[in-house]
Amino acid sequence: MAPTQAEVTELAEIRDELRERHLRPAAERPATNGRGIHHTALISSDVERTIEFYQDILGFPLTELIENRDYPGSSHFFFDVGNGNAVAFFDLPGLDLGPYAEVLGGLHHLALSVTPERWSAIKDKLDEAGVRYLLESKTSIYLSDPDGARVELISDPLGEMYGEKIG
Repeated sequence: MAPTQAEVTELAEIRDELRERHLRPAAERPATNGRGIHHTALISSDVERTIEFYQDILGFPLTELIENRDYPGSSHFFFDVGNGNAVAFFDLPGLDLGPYAEVLGGLHHLALSVTPERWSAIKDKLDEAGVRYLLESKTSIYLSDPDGARVELISDPLGEMYGEKIG
């Protein structure tokens, strides 16, 4: 159930307090320990269908397909999403996994940055393939991958959202 207006107001106040307490001005922030996201790993129920979707429709090249070192017989495969970043998948044969679900600590959506030109071309490919999606604010396309994971294709530049810096 959606929060009431009173709850929305209270949540905004809490967010303001958290921002005041924890968000440092850019000039005062320490350097990050990170170099970037090496990869994010999702689960695939069908390796070939996932490859066809991410590579052939969305345009993210498959870069590797190996056995998962942690689960014999399982595949671990990677797609290039730009700037040295990857989205990876596991298939986990033999496990009785349920359908995608949003749960605490789980994936809400995976936002992948593409140029405005590529965004338009991908939108056309989605239309040609009959893939359903939600167009949001002329910069984001939300869709589900073959296993139900929500994917956002966003044309805002890296480090920006809604025309504002987030980094």
